[in-house]
Amino acid sequence: MKGVGALAEKAQVNRSLDVVCLGIMVADVLARPVSRLPERGKLDLVDRIELHTGGCAVNTGIALAKLGVRTAVMGKVGMDGFGDFIIHTLERHGIDTTGVVRDHVANTSATMVMIDPDGERSFIHYLGANAELRQEDVDLEVVQRGRILHIAGHNLMSRFDGPDAAAVLEAAHRLGVETSLDTAWDATGRWFQLIEPCLPHIDYFVPSIEEARMIAGREDPAEIARFFLDYGVKIVALKMGEAGCYVTDGERSVRMPVYDVQPIDTTGAGDCFAAGFLAGLIQGWDLERTARFANAVGAMCVTSIGATSGVRGLSETLAFMQETELKPEG
Repeated sequence: MKGVGALAEKAQVNRSLDVVCLGIMVADVLARPVSRLPERGKLDLVDRIELHTGGCAVNTGIALAKLGVRTAVMGKVGMDGFGDFIIHTLERHGIDTTGVVRDHVANTSATMVMIDPDGERSFIHYLGANAELRQEDVDLEVVQRGRILHIAGHNLMSRFDGPDAAAVLEAAHRLGVETSLDTAWDATGRWFQLIEPCLPHIDYFVPSIEEARMIAGREDPAEIARFFLDYGVKIVALKMGEAGCYVTDGERSVRMPVYDVQPIDTTGAGDCFAAGFLAGLIQGWDLERTARFANAVGAMCVTSIGATSGVRGLSETLAFMQETELKPEG
């Protein structure tokens, strides 16, 4: 990570980006239908095999770009075909990839997704280059060009989570950049211990309610949010699945139900919610409209197969909000 001091001394800052997404980058190989694994040494046929981009930073970045937000994605991939595919896909969406680092040892993180005839998914995952991301890989010149730095997938980057992530968030603040963070499930069980160094440096926190409960040790959304607000977080947006979302800045609170849509594939819904939330902040909308818009982007995501294929442009999303009813609570 380049020194903050020299960058901060620059007379003028070129905010050519709205959001810089830093975090998990994954190539997903989907096979369907897979009802069983082939016997050892044997071959089975499937109807389809597809290659998709995945990972929190990639999903959120693509959704933001589709919403018209000037976006960069940062992270680490390998010197392999999967890495080429992810970078080319991002660039095809008009996303800045100058902050993506290529690892010469680890391959690109990848997941084999086996979909059974009923749609249930099983996974084989390789951590790869995501596990090698470090503080020194982060180009602060890219960060400084953004209005918001969003760390996507904290708890899944073993060398970066915790102190390294906190240092990057603190550096972003010193450069005049606002900060946001989204979590993933912490399989190590460290939860609060892992994220505590980051909390004083987070402006916008957008975890799932399940992950937030594990960190805060509380159950009620308002009490959970207060836990994080007391650490200095400005706005807490809790993703609550079928229960919608709970968003608060400590003075105003919004409970927003989900839109009444028929879900087809929930992959990426949380990442797309985060994109909608960040897009609302960039637009300067109030808490309620931002929460409603975030729910709309998440809802559009689940109506199509794939993490971001259902996401549409800003005007189409606003039209969706006008045309689609909110699901009655309870």
